[in-house]
Amino acid sequence: MPETTPAYPAQLPHVLIDRAVEAALAEDLGLAGDLTTQATISPQAEATATINAREAGIVTGLALAEAAFRLVGPGLAFTALLKDGDVVKPGQDVARIAGNARLIMSAERVALNFLSHLSGISSHTRKFADALAGTKTRICDTRKTTPGLRAFEKYAVRCGGGWNHRFGLDDAILIKDNHIAVAGGVGKAVAGARAFAGHLVAIEVEVDTLEQLAEALAAGALAVLLDNMDNATLVKAVALNNGRAKLEASGGVTLERVRGIAETGVDFISTSRITMASEPLDLGLDIVIV
Repeated sequence: MPETTPAYPAQLPHVLIDRAVEAALAEDLGLAGDLTTQATISPQAEATATINAREAGIVTGLALAEAAFRLVGPGLAFTALLKDGDVVKPGQDVARIAGNARLIMSAERVALNFLSHLSGISSHTRKFADALAGTKTRICDTRKTTPGLRAFEKYAVRCGGGWNHRFGLDDAILIKDNHIAVAGGVGKAVAGARAFAGHLVAIEVEVDTLEQLAEALAAGALAVLLDNMDNATLVKAVALNNGRAKLEASGGVTLERVRGIAETGVDFISTSRITMASEPLDLGLDIVIV
């Protein structure tokens, strides 16, 4: 089973939040600002608004929503009614905003885009994590993320109960099939990685067959990705490994199949489905003129 000591919650650097939200606001407001709002709403109009869940899920991205209302202009008060990772029910309010009506309107879509997208990833991840309850296996993401949003999407995975794989090409070594083909075999690739890497750099090698797994273990691999193996082969891989390396199953992972994969005894299951196949959580902003 995984460690029983609870992990501290994931946290996003504020500089990443503000940078992403500023770019999104600039994209949406363009050079002339919100024409519709300027044409229909008095500059002095005040309003209150709530962000409300239209369906059940896991809410994530409140700091980005707050940043949207903070950075669009001065004078808005944002109050989060939940925290990232909380379960939200249909009809439940997630946050409250008060202040200048024009600013609320102009920041609404950016705030909801981030919040709905990340909440959708957390909600989808939670389904996979719940399917693994009672096993030792953890569900992990991959590098298949929306360009420019990787840090946020991986954060959403954590808020949904999943775990992060490497963030980029520079924080771990993952020897894949193409590396092996060019290097001249699993053993040579693993040996080269061990000779190159510093003592704090993790090394994992991807294998497609039990023969490659045996070669990886003989070369001293401490983490092996078992790519696109059926459950019967995964059981044999776990037996062959006999606890020597951490085993990660990947490829063809679906919500219907994930429990069976975990029951083969692998340590991790990685899938892009929790980031790339999640649907946005249906959230909306309702405004009331003061």
